[in-house]
Amino acid sequence: MTRLHDFPTARRYVRVLSIAGSDSGGGAGIQADLKTFSALGCYGMTAVSAITAQNTCGVRAIHGVPPDILRAQIAAVVEDIGVDAVKIGMLHSPEVVAVVAQAIREYQLAQVVLDPVMVATSGDRLMAEETVAVLVRELFPLATVVTPNLDEAALLLGRPVADADALDAAAQALLALGARAVLLKGGHLPGDWVVDLLAQPGAPLQRLESARIATPNGHGTGCTLSSAVAAYLAQGLPLAQAVAQARAYILGAIAAGAGVRTGSGQGPLNHGFAPLAQLQR
Repeated sequence: MTRLHDFPTARRYVRVLSIAGSDSGGGAGIQADLKTFSALGCYGMTAVSAITAQNTCGVRAIHGVPPDILRAQIAAVVEDIGVDAVKIGMLHSPEVVAVVAQAIREYQLAQVVLDPVMVATSGDRLMAEETVAVLVRELFPLATVVTPNLDEAALLLGRPVADADALDAAAQALLALGARAVLLKGGHLPGDWVVDLLAQPGAPLQRLESARIATPNGHGTGCTLSSAVAAYLAQGLPLAQAVAQARAYILGAIAAGAGVRTGSGQGPLNHGFAPLAQLQR
């Protein structure tokens, strides 16, 4: 049998691991992450934390994967293929959060993007309240960047983020919870412009603004943005540049999918609107 050591000069792909829930409708979660990794030229891998029965109209059921199975998935991937960046999405229980935190420390995983998936686009609650405190304590300090939307920020802070003027204070408060950097996504605010805010300790707040794109298809935007950030971090970009390029990608995906009908609710983006060849090192 031919083995890797038979090819000592062999190149490898840029590798990104998604630890998240599965979306049976294909628009968010693991499925959106894999589409994004592929579109941005990365080799995608998964450790499934939960199985959901959902479509464009909402979530019908959630089945959590046992912590030992999640641990085994992460170990199998890291110990054989290796990982250049990690995107973390839906984690449904404190035990699952602990498994992920332990794996990050044990394998010294770098470039970790934590998307604290608590509420689906449809409004369905995806994370139990008792899990939130464990998530903050265990994973915020380990993540390169945390990427909450406004609903998730409100749950984390215990207060609403009502308008654009409140973004700065909310981002600083999230940093105070222990995050190394925060990308606060302002897409849920009303208005013709979307404002996201990148906050890093000791650095000026960076506001990223773009015109709002009219579309009925917003399912999976948060998953897609966070996985795009992870893909660009895996490629070696610094955080601010990775965020800027991830935003450019997602704006293109939203615009390309705006006129397509998928299902009868919130449809998906067009993740493959401008795919790149798979990158090698």
